[in-house]
Amino acid sequence: MSYTKGTGEPKDDSAGDTEHGAVSSDADATAESGTESDSTRRKRIFSKELRCMMYGFGDDQNPYTESVELLEDLVVEFITELTLKAMDVGRQGRVQVEDLIFLIRKDPRKYSRVKELLMMNEELKKARKAFDEAIY
Repeated sequence: MSYTKGTGEPKDDSAGDTEHGAVSSDADATAESGTESDSTRRKRIFSKELRCMMYGFGDDQNPYTESVELLEDLVVEFITELTLKAMDVGRQGRVQVEDLIFLIRKDPRKYSRVKELLMMNEELKKARKAFDEAIY
């Protein structure tokens, strides 16, 4: 007896068996291989940063790869959804800072963090400009 993927429910192994005892369901094979190929095919772009963040928040210095991949999947999903919503809010097909601020305005923690980062970015721009002017 085996168990169905995700639910943990027992399934009947006799349904769809071939003469050699293998299950002949093309849908099951496609679904399983599709999931695996999606996760291995996509380039992991935040792995290093997420590992450092996980360590900073109390995880092991070398966290499990599966944990990092899961967290990266969540981050990419969040960014993708937020970007798609931002494209619908403002000018069609364009994402602007104001659109992102509009979308997170009701979440005080995110809103204050974005405001803080935007102010810091402006200060850094002014400092670079002043530094460049002092050199020339």
